[in-house]
Amino acid sequence: MPLADKIRPSELNEVFGQAHILGEGRPLKNIIESGHIPNMIFYGPSGVGKTTVANIIAEKSSMELHKLNGTSASTSDIKDIIASRNTFSAVNGILLYLDEIQYLNKKQQQSLLEYIENGDITLIASTTENPFFYVYNAILSRCTVFEFKALLPDEIIPAVERGFKLAAEQSNKKFTIEEGVFEQIAKGCGGDVRKSLNTVELCLLAANDNKITCELAKELAQRSNMRYDRDGDQHFDLLSAFQKSIRGSDENAALHYMARLLEAGDLPSICRRLLVIASEDVGLAYPNGIVVAKACVDAALQLGIPEARIPLAEAVVLLATAPKSNSAYNAINAAIADVQKGITGDFPRQLQNVHYDGEGARVKGQHYLYPHDYPNHYVEQQYLPDELKDTVYYKFGDNKLEKAAEEYRKKIKNLFS
Repeated sequence: MPLADKIRPSELNEVFGQAHILGEGRPLKNIIESGHIPNMIFYGPSGVGKTTVANIIAEKSSMELHKLNGTSASTSDIKDIIASRNTFSAVNGILLYLDEIQYLNKKQQQSLLEYIENGDITLIASTTENPFFYVYNAILSRCTVFEFKALLPDEIIPAVERGFKLAAEQSNKKFTIEEGVFEQIAKGCGGDVRKSLNTVELCLLAANDNKITCELAKELAQRSNMRYDRDGDQHFDLLSAFQKSIRGSDENAALHYMARLLEAGDLPSICRRLLVIASEDVGLAYPNGIVVAKACVDAALQLGIPEARIPLAEAVVLLATAPKSNSAYNAINAAIADVQKGITGDFPRQLQNVHYDGEGARVKGQHYLYPHDYPNHYVEQQYLPDELKDTVYYKFGDNKLEKAAEEYRKKIKNLFS
C-alpha cells in the first residue's frame, strides 16, 4: 500500500489544508457534521484531499457506499448501482462516490439524474477539471460545488513528517534526516500531498547509508513534480497567468510562468502566446513589438530547448516593458460583431470594381476619387456601406504613437475641409 494511503486521515480534523471549506464554522464542515449529505462535486488538483474527504463522509453516513471511477466506469456499472437501491442493504439510500466524473459521457451522467433528483442516490463526485465546463448542466444544477486548493508548503510539512515517521517505524530502520528536508519536499511538490508522500518513499529508497539530505530531497521532489497536462486546467491557467503578467507589465512574473512552461517542454504554447500578446496587448503602442517577437519565436523554434529560453526571455521582457494598447484588438472585435449581427450593406458605388452600368442604373459611372491625386494623399469620400456610414470601430489609444497618428489624421482632414 502506498504511503499516502497508509496515513490517509479518517477524521476531518486530520485533513491537511483546505481550511477555507473545512475550518471551524466553514460550510463543508458544517454540512458534513449535520448528517444530511447533499449532492456535491469536489473540484481541484490531484492530491489535495478530495477522495479523503469523500471517504470520511461515506464512513460517517449510514448509506450504502458505492465507488466508481469515471475513467473505467461503464453504463452497466451505473445500472447495477441503480438496481441495488431497492435492496435491504440500501434501505437508508445509496452514496455514490464518483471519481473523475468528467470522463463519463453525457448519456452516462444522464442515467443518474432521476435517482439523484428523487433522493435514491446521493452523489459525491470529484474532478480535476472545471466542472462548469466538463459536467453535464443538469447534474451540475443538482449539486453544490466545493473547490479544493493546492496546499501551501506549511500545510504539507506535517504530512511529510508523519510520513517519514511511519515509514521508518514500519521498516525498522533509523534514518538520519538533514535539517530542511521536510521543507524542501513540501516546497517541491506543487501543493500535492500525495506527491510529497511519494517523494518521502523515494527518499527512503534512494538514501545512502540511511542518510537523507536536502540535495536528495530536492532532486526527487523535482522529478516527482514534473507533471503537466496540456489539455487540462493547469495548462490554461498557466498560459493565462503568463499573458496577464505581460499585459500587466510585470516582467518578473511573466518570466516565472514562462520558466514553468519551459520546464514542462511546452515551447509551442509559449511561441503562439507571445505572438498573440504582441498584437493584442502591445499593439499599436509599439508596432515593432510583433516584429521582434516573431524574430525571437523563429529563433527559439530553430534553437530548441534549452537555448530557446534566451530569445524567448528577450521577447518577454521587451513586451512586458513596452507601452500597451489594445485599440486594434477592440476595433476588429467591434467590426466582427456587426458582421455577425448581419449589419453589412452593399458596397458604395465608388468602391466597386469597374463594370458595365446597366440601363436601370440611377447613377452612371463609378466616381471613385483616387487619394494619391490629392494633397497629403487624402480625400473625403464614403468607404463604409450606407447602413454603417458613420460607424467608428477604431479609437486612437492614449500612447505616443497613436496620439501622433491621431494628430496627423486631424491635420489632413482640416486641410481638406
